[in-house]
Amino acid sequence: MNEPRLVLPDLASRSKDPDFAWTPLRPGIEIHRLYGDDGDGPSAALLRYAPGATLPHHGHPGYEHIFILEGSQVDQHGTYAAPCFIVNPPGSSHGVTSPDGCLVLVVWQHPVVFDGA
Repeated sequence: MNEPRLVLPDLASRSKDPDFAWTPLRPGIEIHRLYGDDGDGPSAALLRYAPGATLPHHGHPGYEHIFILEGSQVDQHGTYAAPCFIVNPPGSSHGVTSPDGCLVLVVWQHPVVFDGA
Protein backbone atom coordinates (compact mmCIF):
# COMPACT_ATOMS: atom_id res chain seq x y z
CA MET A 1 0.00 0.00 0.00
CA ASN A 2 1.36 3.40 -0.95
CA GLU A 3 1.02 6.23 1.53
CA PRO A 4 -0.52 9.43 0.19
CA ARG A 5 1.74 12.35 -0.63
CA LEU A 6 1.89 14.96 2.13
CA VAL A 7 1.97 18.65 1.16
CA LEU A 8 1.75 21.24 3.95
CA PRO A 9 2.14 24.83 2.77
CA ASP A 10 2.69 27.54 5.37
CA LEU A 11 3.13 25.02 8.16
CA ALA A 12 3.92 27.55 10.90
CA SER A 13 0.71 29.51 10.26
CA ARG A 14 -1.39 26.33 9.97
CA SER A 15 -0.11 25.16 13.36
CA LYS A 16 -1.88 28.13 15.00
CA ASP A 17 -5.32 27.05 13.73
CA PRO A 18 -7.53 26.12 16.72
CA ASP A 19 -8.51 22.90 14.91
CA PHE A 20 -4.87 21.78 14.59
CA ALA A 21 -4.62 18.72 16.86
CA TRP A 22 -1.84 18.81 19.46
CA THR A 23 -1.09 15.96 21.90
CA PRO A 24 0.98 16.27 25.09
CA LEU A 25 4.44 14.71 24.69
CA ARG A 26 6.37 15.90 27.77
CA PRO A 27 5.65 18.66 30.27
CA GLY A 28 5.44 21.88 28.24
CA ILE A 29 5.93 20.09 24.89
CA GLU A 30 3.16 19.15 22.48
CA ILE A 31 3.36 17.04 19.33
CA HIS A 32 1.43 16.98 16.07
CA ARG A 33 2.51 13.86 14.20
CA LEU A 34 2.63 14.27 10.41
CA TYR A 35 3.41 10.63 9.55
CA GLY A 36 4.74 7.51 11.21
CA ASP A 37 4.55 6.71 14.90
CA ASP A 38 6.90 6.08 17.80
CA GLY A 39 7.48 2.50 16.61
CA ASP A 40 10.60 1.54 14.69
CA GLY A 41 10.33 3.36 11.37
CA PRO A 42 10.71 6.89 10.10
CA SER A 43 8.37 9.62 11.27
CA ALA A 44 7.88 13.37 11.24
CA ALA A 45 6.13 15.75 13.59
CA LEU A 46 5.76 19.31 14.69
CA LEU A 47 6.84 19.95 18.28
CA ARG A 48 5.60 23.01 20.14
CA TYR A 49 7.67 23.99 23.19
CA ALA A 50 6.26 26.30 25.84
CA PRO A 51 8.77 28.81 27.25
CA GLY A 52 11.17 26.95 29.55
CA ALA A 53 10.19 23.47 28.34
CA THR A 54 12.89 20.80 28.31
CA LEU A 55 13.21 17.53 26.40
CA PRO A 56 15.42 15.16 28.45
CA HIS A 57 18.74 13.86 27.18
CA HIS A 58 18.25 11.27 24.44
CA GLY A 59 20.21 9.43 21.77
CA HIS A 60 19.69 9.11 18.03
CA PRO A 61 19.91 5.60 16.57
CA GLY A 62 19.25 7.20 13.17
CA TYR A 63 19.32 10.67 11.66
CA GLU A 64 17.26 13.42 13.28
CA HIS A 65 16.51 16.49 11.15
CA ILE A 66 15.25 19.57 12.98
CA PHE A 67 13.98 22.69 11.28
CA ILE A 68 13.26 25.49 13.75
CA LEU A 69 10.30 27.40 12.36
CA GLU A 70 9.79 29.88 15.23
CA GLY A 71 11.64 30.73 18.43
CA SER A 72 14.84 29.02 19.52
CA GLN A 73 16.29 25.88 21.10
CA VAL A 74 19.37 25.31 23.20
CA ASP A 75 21.41 22.14 23.67
CA GLN A 76 24.94 21.43 24.87
CA HIS A 77 26.27 22.32 21.40
CA GLY A 78 24.75 25.80 21.13
CA THR A 79 21.70 28.00 20.64
CA TYR A 80 19.68 27.76 17.42
CA ALA A 81 17.16 30.42 16.41
CA ALA A 82 14.62 30.33 13.57
CA PRO A 83 15.09 29.81 10.77
CA CYS A 84 17.65 27.07 11.40
CA PHE A 85 18.15 23.51 10.12
CA ILE A 86 20.06 20.97 12.25
CA VAL A 87 21.05 17.39 11.39
CA ASN A 88 21.91 15.13 14.31
CA PRO A 89 23.67 12.02 12.94
CA PRO A 90 23.24 8.45 14.17
CA GLY A 91 25.07 7.92 17.47
CA SER A 92 24.69 11.54 18.59
CA SER A 93 22.79 12.65 21.68
CA HIS A 94 21.58 15.81 23.39
CA GLY A 95 19.02 17.33 25.71
CA VAL A 96 16.99 20.30 24.48
CA THR A 97 15.45 23.30 26.18
CA SER A 98 13.61 26.30 24.80
CA PRO A 99 13.88 29.31 27.12
CA ASP A 100 11.39 31.40 25.09
CA GLY A 101 9.39 28.62 23.41
CA CYS A 102 9.61 27.39 19.82
CA LEU A 103 7.95 25.52 17.00
CA VAL A 104 10.04 22.88 15.21
CA LEU A 105 9.58 20.38 12.42
CA VAL A 106 11.39 17.14 13.27
CA VAL A 107 12.03 14.18 10.96
CA TRP A 108 13.36 10.99 12.55
CA GLN A 109 14.89 8.04 10.71
CA HIS A 110 14.27 5.98 13.88
CA PRO A 111 12.66 6.98 17.18
CA VAL A 112 14.96 8.61 19.72
CA VAL A 113 15.98 6.68 22.84
CA PHE A 114 15.69 8.52 26.14
CA ASP A 115 18.40 7.92 28.72
CA GLY A 116 17.30 5.29 31.22
CA ALA A 117 14.60 3.95 28.87
